[in-house]
Amino acid sequence: MVARLLSFGREHLVAVVLVLMVGVVWTGYSLFQARTTPVAAAAAPTVLASPTPTPTASPTATVLVHVLGAVRRPGVVTLSEGSRVQDAIVAAGGLAANADTGELNLAAVLVDGSQLKIGTTKHPGGELRSGASDQGGGSGTTGAEAKVSLNSATLAQLDTLPGVGPVTAQKILDWRSEHGKFTAVTELQEVDGIGPKTYADLAARVRL
Repeated sequence: MVARLLSFGREHLVAVVLVLMVGVVWTGYSLFQARTTPVAAAAAPTVLASPTPTPTASPTATVLVHVLGAVRRPGVVTLSEGSRVQDAIVAAGGLAANADTGELNLAAVLVDGSQLKIGTTKHPGGELRSGASDQGGGSGTTGAEAKVSLNSATLAQLDTLPGVGPVTAQKILDWRSEHGKFTAVTELQEVDGIGPKTYADLAARVRL
């Protein structure tokens, strides 16, 4: 009886020891796996770059100029803002064979609505009229004082011009009556008594 009890006790003790050993081995294996399992690195956030807006080019401002007289292609030309008399002549095909610009200021800046007339060898010179008003500038010049109109001035008004007395003023009126009206300031040179020096003094002080 005692032998059977001792035998039973040994068998149970061995079983308990085996269970404990299995538990210890499993626990150690689990801890080892936990330490050696790699942890995935956190992914870097993706930054989306917004497209840089492309600057829109502003349209170039333009001016319209009416070119007539001794040029190859008279008419209205379109030029960029800030263009000069010389640019308008080139845009109109250049000077004609009988052109004579005289003392016309080729470097004068043009404004929208201007009218540019080129003289000829018969009637040399030229005229640049601004479209802003009825007042025209002979040879591209402007003055602070009001200009005298060749087509509407009275004898008294013409008499106020430098180098023009009552006699010459009457000759201007006679020329106007004979030809109807002045079409260019340079036609003053056709009036008897108005020479190159007098015309040079009058050109910047009169208009059509």
